[in-house]
Amino acid sequence: MKDMACSSGSCESGCYKDNSDAGAEEENQQSFKNEPPNGVATGNNGVNRHNLCIKCKSNETIAATNPTAAAFAAGGDGGRFCAECFRSNLFGKFKFAVTSNAMISPSDKVLVAFSGGTSSRVALQFVHEMQCKAQKNFDASRDRSLPVFGVGVAFVDESAVYPVSSQQLDDAIEDMKLIVSNLTPKRKVFHVIPTASIYSSDLGEGKDRLRELVNAVSDVTGKEDLMLYLRMLSLQKIALENGYTKLLLGSCTSRIACHVITATVKGQGYSLAADIQYVDSRWGVPVVLPLRDCLTQELSMLCCLDSLKTVEVLDTPRSGINGLVSSFVKLLQEENASRECTIVRTAGKLTPFDFNRMPVSGDLSCNLASLRRQKKYNLKLNELLPPESFCPICNSPLSKSNLLSLNDVENGQLSAETFGAKCCLSCLFQILPKERSSVEHFYSFLPQPIIAQAKNDNHCNRRWLR
Repeated sequence: MKDMACSSGSCESGCYKDNSDAGAEEENQQSFKNEPPNGVATGNNGVNRHNLCIKCKSNETIAATNPTAAAFAAGGDGGRFCAECFRSNLFGKFKFAVTSNAMISPSDKVLVAFSGGTSSRVALQFVHEMQCKAQKNFDASRDRSLPVFGVGVAFVDESAVYPVSSQQLDDAIEDMKLIVSNLTPKRKVFHVIPTASIYSSDLGEGKDRLRELVNAVSDVTGKEDLMLYLRMLSLQKIALENGYTKLLLGSCTSRIACHVITATVKGQGYSLAADIQYVDSRWGVPVVLPLRDCLTQELSMLCCLDSLKTVEVLDTPRSGINGLVSSFVKLLQEENASRECTIVRTAGKLTPFDFNRMPVSGDLSCNLASLRRQKKYNLKLNELLPPESFCPICNSPLSKSNLLSLNDVENGQLSAETFGAKCCLSCLFQILPKERSSVEHFYSFLPQPIIAQAKNDNHCNRRWLR
């Protein structure tokens, strides 16, 4: 019977085959199944047997060469890419977001919000690398028609509210100055902005008013949200005073995923689409988020690989709704490494607002990129629609129901009662006090930019209400 075994490899008659031949064929089929399309051999459990990068297929992965850095990604990119390919892939995400959304043009002056954490540190490093490349292209060109964009760095000092020793704060600021000064050849101005400066140049008086304002908010989540809004006002103030044209934030996928859930819980569903786009032009200086597609684990791993120094200051743990959601999303990410991306992609299906585009400027290259983005996302400016009305505290766009319930302010006068009617439901519930006397006390300590926003917003939309 053994001699009758068919030796043809193309025979499909089902005749008897030798056991050794059958075993060899089964082994070949199994190895073929374990061979991934990228050509890097893996075992039965999908682990890279040779620890080779799936992109270049020549260098060892980060998990093999630098286990400490790979630990930040919990076996994700650290087990798939080598250090060079991982860095190139992460910078590619950043650059694609910048170029496809016309975030930075040659004539811009960009202000990078720097907190000292991993996200803002990587954002600053990538902007510096783009600036260096632009400088090299400028030096190599004959006509030198495209200038090199400028970069500034800003740190918001919130020590008036959050407990931190003066020595610790001074040391952290010195470390930040050293980080910024080392990013040469182009010099970058480093700004330190006390939150109290949004009141007046007298920081002593401003600190007292700021503390009174924050202490008037009883809700823990409301206090954190109010400080977040005041931080944005501080950044906008320094950007406008120093001629910056773009404000760059280091918000990444992980932070945006938490914001998606917290905004939903707080009843900010209508304005959610405004906060998660690449561009936000509702502010005086447009805000851009070039790290929107990057995970915090990736950014932490890059800081470890490249020895990018970070500074921990005013890094108080979040509490209330913000803290609960942050812990919840972190747990989801540990169970499934794609959870944060899924949350952001799902929220990204919401229709953006008209101000989620780069405003038209005199820069031709910027305008062309803006037109491409408008075509991609079908962002068409409808001049027949009334301009958006915004909450004076958080600057969130208000829905039509909120807009119709606004009380007219006669002759530009504004009181505590009419101010509350102009706020979104989230700020009304979590930030504004419930008692009438407390509302008046809270209103008396509001900074001028918030009061001006409430007055200007009323004049802008009164004719549409009629």
